Amino acid sequence: MNNESPLKAIIVVTATAFLCSILVTIAAVTLQPIQRAYQDLELNRAIVGISGLTERASELSDREIISLFRDLEARIIDLDSGKFDTSYNADTFDTRKAAGNPELSTAIPAQQDLAKLGRRSRLVTVYLVKDATDLKRILLPIYGKGMWSTLYAFIALEPDLNTIVDITFYEQAETAGIGDLILRPDWQASWRGRKLYDESGTVRFQIGGAKIEPATLAAVYQVDSISGATVTVDAVTNLVRYWFGPHGFAPFLGAFRAEASR
Repeated sequence: MNNESPLKAIIVVTATAFLCSILVTIAAVTLQPIQRAYQDLELNRAIVGISGLTERASELSDREIISLFRDLEARIIDLDSGKFDTSYNADTFDTRKAAGNPELSTAIPAQQDLAKLGRRSRLVTVYLVKDATDLKRILLPIYGKGMWSTLYAFIALEPDLNTIVDITFYEQAETAGIGDLILRPDWQASWRGRKLYDESGTVRFQIGGAKIEPATLAAVYQVDSISGATVTVDAVTNLVRYWFGPHGFAPFLGAFRAEASR
């Protein structure tokens, strides 16, 4: 075939494109398990960081993080019933995938969908931190829509199931230098000691709002806002209020608290 033939040029371009697509596919398939393993490790590091098992999770080796993560007791809870569920393996259950499975998820009533999720998994994995048989902390996943992205976090509660002992946002894509300041360690540290519910069981937690004097009773429910990040921090308030409301963890926490008091 003539080297200057248009047909030959088309064949060469097509063959090159086909070969490149094969190489890209092979690379994607090969790297996917590695990427997933890295993502899981970083999530494990974030969870260990608020577990109370170490104060230097960011400095530990991957092996040390895995070892501490295995000390946590992973359990699956059924949000609808408020009880633990043993039908699935808590170490491998994927809540995100379950949210898209009609059999494992539920639509969120519009009036309750403060986190703007549409649907949520009926089952979620939580982590218990225990000393012998006594509960030291419980780590709960929370997430919801921010300004530009879905915000994912884990929040740690003290044994009273009301006082926040720590929080970590481990995935977000908010505005750089503004909304992503929710990742600042000092801001996350300001959550410690804040409470979710008042004495009547109403979710009172909020970020920002009217200026409250630190010495007042209302201050225990409030975290200072982040300047310029109003949309993101309002979204954080709403996702916290959703997840600790009646369509979120409230039934489970009530049942768990009652069981512990027996």
